[in-house]
Amino acid sequence: MTSIIIPAHNESSVLSRTLSALLGDPRPGETTEVIVVCNGCTDDTAKVARRFGSAVRVIETDIASKTHALNLGDRASRGFPRIYADADIVITGDGIRSLASRLERGDVLAAAPTPEINLTGCSWLVRKYYSVRSRLPSCREGIGGSGVYALSQAGRERFAHFPDVIADDAYVRVQFKPAERETLPFVKSIVFAPRRIKQLICIRTRASAGMFELAGRFPELLPNKGEANNQTLIGLFRKPRLWLSLLIYCYVNAIARCRAYIQYRAGTLTWQRDHTSRVALSSG
Repeated sequence: MTSIIIPAHNESSVLSRTLSALLGDPRPGETTEVIVVCNGCTDDTAKVARRFGSAVRVIETDIASKTHALNLGDRASRGFPRIYADADIVITGDGIRSLASRLERGDVLAAAPTPEINLTGCSWLVRKYYSVRSRLPSCREGIGGSGVYALSQAGRERFAHFPDVIADDAYVRVQFKPAERETLPFVKSIVFAPRRIKQLICIRTRASAGMFELAGRFPELLPNKGEANNQTLIGLFRKPRLWLSLLIYCYVNAIARCRAYIQYRAGTLTWQRDHTSRVALSSG
């Protein structure tokens, strides 16, 4: 039985979209458990999840912590492969089956879909940023970019519990050597980009802060991080038509990295969240 754990903090505006995609094409005799862990919610997230009836199990906690929610979901889960999905992404039931099938072969311990960035409603600056990011190796890394990762039972046994870290997906990724994990190019998850540059800087600050934290707490795992972007990025500067986009990309990441380092040194790391991608676009 495949288990899917979805931590959700105030995700009432997008959770139905996520669950509808997951549950939209069930197969006869298929056994999949979906657990939504509503953590510190002050909106109708739990109510939205319960609308899906017995197909979804809902757990509620007053503690607003993603890693705490992941641990609660783990304790409640009964099956493997075990799939962890953010509440604001979209992946289909077929995608979940493909991830599970890949792990059942036994030669890799972790798998993820390839992220597909949805830029609907995004500003010109955000689009320019992602026009560069889409060309980099990190964009092809599913664990940490797609909002979904799947672990076999042996893979899940690599660590006892989710520590209280900002970047749970990056923490999971570095548990495995590159040969032990795989991003499936034919399986997609839709990730909704921030619509404004200010919010993009916020989530890139969070990502950088997460890596500073992992480097400080788990330096022995960092060699498993994966291919760096530097060489590819340098190569892109040979293309004059990309210079403006590269300037925007480097500006966003420089500001984000600087802010993250200041937070890390001050011991004030915080979870920064984008709300723009969670607001429906006007049809008018």
